[in-house]
Amino acid sequence: MPSPTKPKTEPAVALDGFMELSRARVEAALDRWLPSAETEPRDLHRAMRYATLAGGKYVRPLLVYATGHAFGVAPEHLDGAACAVELIHAYSLVHDDLPAMDNDLLRRGKPSCHAAFGEAPAILTGDALQALAFHILAADPAPGIPPAQRLRMIDALARAGGSLGMAGGQAIDLAAVGHSLGLAELEDMHARKTGALIRASVLLGALAAEGLPPEALAALGDYARCIGLTFQIRDDVLDAEGDTSTLGKTSGSDRDHNKPTYATLLGVEAAKRLADELHREAVAHLRGLGAEVDLLREISAYIIRRLR
Repeated sequence: MPSPTKPKTEPAVALDGFMELSRARVEAALDRWLPSAETEPRDLHRAMRYATLAGGKYVRPLLVYATGHAFGVAPEHLDGAACAVELIHAYSLVHDDLPAMDNDLLRRGKPSCHAAFGEAPAILTGDALQALAFHILAADPAPGIPPAQRLRMIDALARAGGSLGMAGGQAIDLAAVGHSLGLAELEDMHARKTGALIRASVLLGALAAEGLPPEALAALGDYARCIGLTFQIRDDVLDAEGDTSTLGKTSGSDRDHNKPTYATLLGVEAAKRLADELHREAVAHLRGLGAEVDLLREISAYIIRRLR
């Protein structure tokens, strides 16, 4: 089911190089969209830039660019969507770290936003980042994405961040502290908390393309569901096995907060085996989309490699 807008003869793109290009693009675009630290209110704008331009992995923008690339969308037409999804991710981390949530003092190897700027400013920082994300999707001046497609992209991101997506997953996570969850309940929680935004990242790249049939969007959504869960398993395993200096955040925090995770529920090795199964399932969902989506296949394999 290849896209008619992208010739099959286009040379393959190496994932490492594509990741670096994507990182550079989204960082430059974020720098343009984020208010200057010299603009009032300065402390809020400083905190917004601190929380966003903090050396993250930019996996979600990578998925936007990789999916759009697969279907012939020019990267400059994807910058707005890549920024929007990263801003939603950054806002979620700022709020997750708050004392009322996970109470983490370290994020990406430096003090978390509330540790650096105070609790109330951090709450406002998250609020402002979320608002900016939707402003960018609505107002991005880059040509190439008609209003109807842009509206579908806004809807996809809003659904991913809401009570049936990321915010709902976080609510379930908070309620589960100190309680046992079954595997199906854990999967449901993380399909919302982590997976919904990863799925939205893939769909934003796909919705920026013209003429994709519903079955292609469904296959991409199923792929994204699998890699979203794989990504969460990776985080759970790294939290159990990693150290603070490598992770850039406090290792063992899930255990210390008595949170249910794949590593605690299944054991580390069984969690890794489940991740392998999800990777195979993710790649299977892409089977009908041809070589154009090879980057997406490689991204799934890349997530698995981080577990080894």
